[in-house]
Amino acid sequence: MAGKDLQGLLGLDIYSRQMVAWRVEEREADHLAVEMFKTAMDRHGAPEVVHADSGPAMRSNLLRDALTTRGVALSHNRPYVSNDNPFSESGFRTMKYRPSYPRVFKEVEAARAYLDDYVPWYNTQHKHSGIALFSPSQVHDGSWKELWKTRDHALQRYYDRNPERFRQRPTTPAPASHAGINLPATKTANQPPQ
Repeated sequence: MAGKDLQGLLGLDIYSRQMVAWRVEEREADHLAVEMFKTAMDRHGAPEVVHADSGPAMRSNLLRDALTTRGVALSHNRPYVSNDNPFSESGFRTMKYRPSYPRVFKEVEAARAYLDDYVPWYNTQHKHSGIALFSPSQVHDGSWKELWKTRDHALQRYYDRNPERFRQRPTTPAPASHAGINLPATKTANQPPQ
């Protein structure tokens, strides 16, 4: 976020891709990161792991103590590697390639206003390819399961009417049963809802 040298913090649930916390400041500070995570954990509960970049606020003792007190493990990207978290990189790419993205924010208030509009759109309307074209909020709250049944019913009905158009009975994509960074391949297979 250019213009002034603005610092952005983003809290993303990597399973649902929902943005659960965000903050834009004129400087990076450990106490501001602690506030953001505290607000997110009060609202959504504490995660098992926080995967963060290697910036000073994310490596601070203040944040480490605040997270470990709540039983949260910390995972950091490798030094000098900016793309070690594909989930957050994907989220930033989606934001930066939207037609309304201004490219430069001249003041911190403009960046905050942009995110105030962008985050609700991303969480509720954006159909994410990494979660079977459901919105992050649908995966986060579990409502995707009913929508998946509707999609599956329509796809199976179409197959039953037109089997010659298929090589085999189709399967309806679903979000992965697990998500994480560097998980074994067997943990990420897409499975229908239980």
